[in-house]
Amino acid sequence: MLNIPNSLTMLRICMIPGIIIALDYGHFGVGFGLFVAAGITDGLDGLIARMTNTRTELGAYLDPLADKGLVLALLVSLTSLGQVPGWVLTIILTRDIICLGGYLLLFFLTGEQLEVRPSRIGKMATFLQLTGIAGALLILWQPFVAASLPDQLMLEVAAIITAAAGIQYVKRGLLWYQEQPS
Repeated sequence: MLNIPNSLTMLRICMIPGIIIALDYGHFGVGFGLFVAAGITDGLDGLIARMTNTRTELGAYLDPLADKGLVLALLVSLTSLGQVPGWVLTIILTRDIICLGGYLLLFFLTGEQLEVRPSRIGKMATFLQLTGIAGALLILWQPFVAASLPDQLMLEVAAIITAAAGIQYVKRGLLWYQEQPS
């Protein structure tokens, strides 16, 4: 269960409080560095799992949980620091709550697990969220780069694409539910 890819994912989850604490104390370089390290572990865990054929069901759930935890914790922190518009946080957080709530509701209604599979638009939303967050962290650490990075624009686009992905996931869940035997 706790193979190398899953251990890297757990390490990423453990980095989240460190990043938030660094930001809270104004150690923006440390926060940015930990965020980059978290990104490296994210890439490595998937690569190692594919190369060594060590994908697990635990990893299939832990990896998106780590990504969501990282994104949401940082969006909350960056919003409180004035780096992210509140509506961006609201849309992304609402989409995640609706998707998680919908998944749990479908499980309770059917007793069956809906396969958790990110769509292309969902992957694009996550990529834009992470890239926008990286830009916001970099600007906090090195304010002179603010003129060359469209971090807020990227996060605003990410929020819109996240909403579209949420609609797609809700539709996917409803279609799955309709196909279940009564």
